[in-house]
Amino acid sequence: MDTEAQQHMERDRSPRPSGVEVSEEISDTGGSEERSRFAWVDRTSAWVPGGRYTLTVLICLLFLALFSNFVMQPFQIPSSSMAGSLRIGDRVLVNKLAYRFGSEPQRGDVVVFDGTGYFGNADYVKRVVGVGGDRVVCCDQEGRLEVNGRWVDESSFLYPGDSPSNVPFDVVVPEGRLFLLGDHRSDSSDSRDHLGSPGGGMVPLGSVIGRAEWIAWPADHWTRLDRPDAYARVPAAGGAHG
Repeated sequence: MDTEAQQHMERDRSPRPSGVEVSEEISDTGGSEERSRFAWVDRTSAWVPGGRYTLTVLICLLFLALFSNFVMQPFQIPSSSMAGSLRIGDRVLVNKLAYRFGSEPQRGDVVVFDGTGYFGNADYVKRVVGVGGDRVVCCDQEGRLEVNGRWVDESSFLYPGDSPSNVPFDVVVPEGRLFLLGDHRSDSSDSRDHLGSPGGGMVPLGSVIGRAEWIAWPADHWTRLDRPDAYARVPAAGGAHG
């Protein structure tokens, strides 16, 4: 009996399976890494008034500032020059990355740009009507806008009652520039009004801040600003006229 009791006690003192020991080591190491990973939060919040709450708010504000400066920036519409599409007081979200990776504005895009030296010392929002190489004419015998010899049906965005233009023009857009018009033509100062100004009313691509993609406010006007199909039939610059 004594022998059996001794053998039983020896079995109780035997080491645990190696798998259990490994599991405990992984758990302890993981806990140490987790504590180390967030140690800077504790150190920083210790000297920030308000502790973690203030730190969280500051991080959120920093994220919003970076997002606004480099990705998506809100702009408020100050005038009726784009009425029909955008109302006074609307806040639009402008995609600042839309033209940063090789893409360029296309006919029909609503863009926000810096008008300094071309329109005035302010940011403007207009619709792209002509890109580099395009010949833009208004108006044809039917009173319509033409781009590269093809008339454009602007009825889906032109302000009701407006004509395509009460100022005749026939221009060729230089490469690297844009010809821009407001949707409310009778109440818009745009490329037509600056044909005799430096640059001929054509805005360089480098002045474009981004593409207006959403009306974010007011909530009842929330919508996406899609590119209209009106320019789909327009041939490329230098294409056949008629």
